[in-house]
Amino acid sequence: MDIRVTGRKMTISEPLRAYVEEKIGNSVKVFNITPMAAEVVLRKERNPANPRPAIAEVTLLTKGHVIRTEEREEDMYAAIDVAAAKVERQLRKYKTRVVDRRNHGQRINDVLVPEIDVALAAEHIAAVEDDEKVVRIKEIELEALTEEEALIKLDLLGHDFYVYTDTINGLTNVLYRRKDGSYGILKPRVEAIDG
Repeated sequence: MDIRVTGRKMTISEPLRAYVEEKIGNSVKVFNITPMAAEVVLRKERNPANPRPAIAEVTLLTKGHVIRTEEREEDMYAAIDVAAAKVERQLRKYKTRVVDRRNHGQRINDVLVPEIDVALAAEHIAAVEDDEKVVRIKEIELEALTEEEALIKLDLLGHDFYVYTDTINGLTNVLYRRKDGSYGILKPRVEAIDG
């Protein structure tokens, strides 16, 4: 498996790189999912008031899915440990929900749309300032998914919402995580046209 380790505004030492490769490698090798590539970005916030300045971001690219986590801790080694444990849990969920179902003859998606990480792209959508001026616009391509597939993507990415095209009616839906931990779906209202 290919593990790429980079630092954002910090130099990655060889012992730290080896630690990342060992921890992330051990978390993913037991699942034997191919193809898979991992990108690990390490960074430290410079704010002295932040009690957990060390940040480890892990993004795993598998066939048709993106698994992502970001963990913050007091030191970088602890952040890597927590991120590796979370990646392992997300991979277990991926394997039981997606891979095992495929192996048992249940198709999850008859037509694979090219992988676009919609939830990750949504993080980069415009932030609205106090004067409600849009400061950035991000265009995304939507995947054709069922509600169950969208729920899997939302869980694997760890985001609060996921935008997709419903395979049944072709309309754009938004799956979101509610404050109580349950899920909701925003669907456009379609009114019948009398002819």
